[in-house]
Amino acid sequence: MTEYQHIFEEVKKGARKLTGITNDQVNFVLHNLAVLAVENAPFLLEENEKDLQRMDPENPMYDRLLLTEERIAGIAGELVQVSALPSPLHQVLESKTLENGLDLQKITVPLGVIGIIYEARPNVTFDVFSLALKSGNGLVLKGGSDADHSNRAIMSLIHQVLENHGLPVSAFQLLPPERASTKALLEAVHFVDVIIPRGSQGLINFVRENAKVPVIETGAGIVHTYVDESADLEKAAAIILNSKTRRPSVCNSLDCLIVHESILPNLNELIAPLLQKEVQVFADQKSREALHKHELISLADESHFGTEFLSLKMAIKTVSNLDEALDHIAIYSSKHSEAIVSNTQEHINRFLLEVDAAAVYENTSTAFTDGAQFGLGAEIGISTQKLHARGPMALKELCSYKWVIRGNGQVRD
Repeated sequence: MTEYQHIFEEVKKGARKLTGITNDQVNFVLHNLAVLAVENAPFLLEENEKDLQRMDPENPMYDRLLLTEERIAGIAGELVQVSALPSPLHQVLESKTLENGLDLQKITVPLGVIGIIYEARPNVTFDVFSLALKSGNGLVLKGGSDADHSNRAIMSLIHQVLENHGLPVSAFQLLPPERASTKALLEAVHFVDVIIPRGSQGLINFVRENAKVPVIETGAGIVHTYVDESADLEKAAAIILNSKTRRPSVCNSLDCLIVHESILPNLNELIAPLLQKEVQVFADQKSREALHKHELISLADESHFGTEFLSLKMAIKTVSNLDEALDHIAIYSSKHSEAIVSNTQEHINRFLLEVDAAAVYENTSTAFTDGAQFGLGAEIGISTQKLHARGPMALKELCSYKWVIRGNGQVRD
């Protein structure tokens, strides 16, 4: 038996014991973990600093890796929010009695054991634990080597709380950062029920192409906002600024601004707030000609479209009508989040209907694609596929169901 197979077996055994834990116990654990995280903020920051010292601050991943006292307090708040949510388990989705007297119920149950492969985002360790525990799932985590000190510090607190409450520590494990553990997790058939990658498009592609365990794709966001000819430009400027600069390193941040050609005379005013925030702009030929010369503005090439920048960079595409905007999004979108800014209801309705994405927005920022913002508590990821779950995945999306049939001696003819 390999080292990794032993870990997977222990997680699977531990996950079976989670079925006997009450929702009150779960909530108590999450509250205690929130307190422990804040109390141990100096320890978490010290371990996080070890990871930060190995990364270039100019790397777009640096902000994702960074923990601060404020972020730890926010994480603690999210743990409490998850505890306040109703349990997704044992919900009766369907109930009926057949003519032969059999009583049927369709009931929510955990997925089982979830594998998470993620990069330099230590907050994910807290987030996915809270959701997995609340939904009765075991958890195998494979974090990136960039965040290994941070992740191990967080897992030590998680295990401490579980042990204090007499709950199965073995059901929640962090694998070593070595590449071999990734391969083992991707091939952990019979032990792991589903793998959810969180990170770059490259990571997601690697997991999809190499996994033998079922995969739910999440994370990569090539995000567009289309400013229609009837748009309120003041609102548009605020929406664009928020979508691009609130947290440029996250998957819901704006990558490509699409503008109707009638907007070009006002384009300088539209992107002025972005330039003040030092956003580098790659403009297509028409929009480049409409813009004043500026060191942050350059001519776009084909590579700038369909790129998830994860930094203070953005492309601009000019179109002559809504159809061209829809075509551009259809070609380059990762089906994550897409927005329209318009006062023409017919155009808004077409956009919301025709754009194929997990989240489509009318006159607002794509920064809202987030489990907490949707009122779901923390999220385990944002699914960009269509099977099982789509958009922010929280408690309900971490459940499957089973049929429970009660009889009284019936046999089938």
